Amino acid sequence: MKRLLISLSVVLLAACGPGAKDPAKTEITLMRFFGSCESQFGQVVKASEGVGECGIVTALVNEFNATHPDIVVRTQIGEWGPYYDQLTARLVSKDIPTVAVMHESALGDYVRRKLVLPLDADLARVGVPVDDFTEHARKGTTFNGQTYALPFDTWAWLWHINTTLMKQAGLLGADGQPVLPRSPEELLAQARQFKQKTGKPYFAWAVANETAANNRTFQTLIAQQGAPLFSADGKRITMQQPAVTNALTLMQTLYQEGHVRPNLDYAAANQAFLNGEAGVVVVGTWTIDQFLRESQKPDSPLQGGYAVRPFAQLYERPAVFADGHSWALFKGGTQDAKGHEAALTFLKFVWDRTAEWSRTGHLPVSQTVAQSEAFRALPQRAALAEITTTGASMPGNVPTQRNIELLIGEDVANLLLSGKPVAEVQASVEKRVNKALSKARR
Repeated sequence: MKRLLISLSVVLLAACGPGAKDPAKTEITLMRFFGSCESQFGQVVKASEGVGECGIVTALVNEFNATHPDIVVRTQIGEWGPYYDQLTARLVSKDIPTVAVMHESALGDYVRRKLVLPLDADLARVGVPVDDFTEHARKGTTFNGQTYALPFDTWAWLWHINTTLMKQAGLLGADGQPVLPRSPEELLAQARQFKQKTGKPYFAWAVANETAANNRTFQTLIAQQGAPLFSADGKRITMQQPAVTNALTLMQTLYQEGHVRPNLDYAAANQAFLNGEAGVVVVGTWTIDQFLRESQKPDSPLQGGYAVRPFAQLYERPAVFADGHSWALFKGGTQDAKGHEAALTFLKFVWDRTAEWSRTGHLPVSQTVAQSEAFRALPQRAALAEITTTGASMPGNVPTQRNIELLIGEDVANLLLSGKPVAEVQASVEKRVNKALSKARR
């Protein structure tokens, strides 16, 4: 463990950038993922000139440092996969970041452990209007009536569509837009028609070596049926209900009939879509920017034929699995009031530029930005704005959500890849998840 902490500190400190401390400046640290792109964007000092997640967040911090001569933000870059293990190791070793990016699905665990600061009074004082948060952003950052992080975005589970193949399959409307199914029966009929007309599967989505994608599709289908998967106190999951049987049966039928390109991992699923080998790839908001760029290349199978929509509404209510990134202030992350005020100044700066971050494909957390003409004028965004109110996630009182997502995703993968019976999957998920919930710290 000691060796891990030393190694981690070296990695994070190396990411902070060159230069000794300037006693005239208040220094705060910012721990994040989103990758490292200093070679391309290290000298860019306008957030508006950043491109992609890494480019925009790097330029955002650079712009703050360039325009606030009395404060310096030192970026510490963690790896996406083990990010929370790295963060926990830092907290244990008392090497605490001032500000850290958090998935809202993970934030609750740190709130329950009393590791992050409530922000309502501070946000009001620096001029961040909590009442402008979108519905999904407010739910994701509020616990026991208090706000514990500044929301940064909402990301969601989408259908990215090859409209050229949809036209070949006879699944475009007179307006040139894809005709989305409105029930499980319509989806299966469309998938069979698509395969018959194009010779290709309707879907590509990550199944092999993958848990997140399986869980997100499953959770979307449950939310669309309005079924409470977890008990009101967040202590139990109930898999023995019709909504669960419906969702798992539909997913298994699609896979067994060959409407999902088989055995793909995350990278292969996206590449299959880019290669024109499937009509729809089911993946998140973060790929919009990449797919748009591909659709503008003359030699791309997506050229002039890309559309993106919220996950199709197949049941009674519009809903789609969604989560979000947010910025939390950690207890012990600053040594004095000056450091705390510097961190709040940075959060206000980020809030004021939330529209820049929405260029990644992630959705705004400000109602004002989400309703603005500028946001809706971005390619493909108008159809996605509804997710700021229809986004669905686990209730905030469910602990260790990322572990729960892993357990669900593993069993859904077995349902698809090995043909495990639906009833066995239901029983397995219920047993494993409830065991994990019973052991979770609250």
